[in-house]
Amino acid sequence: MAYRPLADEIRPTSLDEVVGQRHILGPDGLLRRIIESGNIPNLVFYGPSGTGKTTVANLIAARTNRTLRRINATTGSLSDVKDVLSDVGTMLAPNGILLYLDEIQYFNKKQQQSLLEVIEKGDVTLIASTTENPYFYVYNAVLSRSTVFEFKPVEPADILPAIDRGMAIMADRLGAELSCEDGVRESIASACGGDVRKAMNAVELLMNTARRENGVLRVTLSDAQVVAQRSAMRYDREGEDHYDILSALQKSIRGSDPDAACHYLARLLEAGDLISACRRLMVIACEDIGLAYPQIIPIVKACVDAANMLGLPEARIPLGDAAVLMATSPKSNSAHIAFDAALADVRAGKTGDYPRHLQNKHADSAGMEREQGYLYPHDFPHHWVRQQYLPDRLLGTRYYTYAENKAEQAARRYWEEIKGPDF
Repeated sequence: MAYRPLADEIRPTSLDEVVGQRHILGPDGLLRRIIESGNIPNLVFYGPSGTGKTTVANLIAARTNRTLRRINATTGSLSDVKDVLSDVGTMLAPNGILLYLDEIQYFNKKQQQSLLEVIEKGDVTLIASTTENPYFYVYNAVLSRSTVFEFKPVEPADILPAIDRGMAIMADRLGAELSCEDGVRESIASACGGDVRKAMNAVELLMNTARRENGVLRVTLSDAQVVAQRSAMRYDREGEDHYDILSALQKSIRGSDPDAACHYLARLLEAGDLISACRRLMVIACEDIGLAYPQIIPIVKACVDAANMLGLPEARIPLGDAAVLMATSPKSNSAHIAFDAALADVRAGKTGDYPRHLQNKHADSAGMEREQGYLYPHDFPHHWVRQQYLPDRLLGTRYYTYAENKAEQAARRYWEEIKGPDF
């Protein structure tokens, strides 16, 4: 008998057996109602691996009595699409075709465009799945003809019944009773990262390698923890997870939450992405703490330098210091806002000539006016003198506003005393 993976053997045969996804497949879920109606539109399933996208596509095919054809976009080509389309209207597909296109993000624009005519006519119903954000990776014309449903990572509590079923199947397959240490099931459910397929693979490996004593398979917690090690990590340096974790790290520090900052930094470093962690921490120091604590920039730079010198795993120590320090520091984006406002004006063409007294007089050619009238601030009390710096066109423009933090308010008071209250 041919080997059949446990994850495939345990695949649900009805919507009620699907693990998780109650937001779309529960008793009143929209996707469930669509499937039960039998009128299936073109669909895009978006979510992590092992969350039921392929399973639901199979259930839809069975419900509609349509011929199910599959293409995996990682290995498929335009000729594969043409082969599927050639069956339309033939005895091979009397009721039409349900095309399941897995990992559609790997199809280029031309390949995705080849589907448009037939899915618009209704000869082919497309169910495309992707682990990446479809609004970034799926051609707009395909998206506009489809309904998008998000599949979410499955909660550990929802995975436990599937683990129990998998263990029962494996015990029967191996012809033995099962003895499971306390915590094994929970360890697998928590460590699989919401991926039911990973959980089933862990169960299969554990059961196949368990010690057999007097016809009893002994599954230990220590073995379960070894099998589950790192399995909860969802991270692809080229994919959406990469940017989501970096965004979550920055927003946690910006939101002054040191615990969340440590969590997302840990996920980056556990995935081995030291470079991205260092770069993002430097950005945060400049963008989110900024002038509220100006010394933060050299401090974080020192932590980043130390981390790069040490390498992983020790790099976690100085980077952890930087993350917690920034999360608990006062925040200001006043300089960042000021510069972006100035940059927007420059890009919009709001520039104008430099005031004559600011020009480089040493670059004046013969015959040009040598006397510029520039006042050298260091020759005046407090090293300041009133004179125009902005071009005439932008005279009176204010980009920078002092933020409400101790450092910037101290600077504001200092200049108020020198320049006057209307400075």
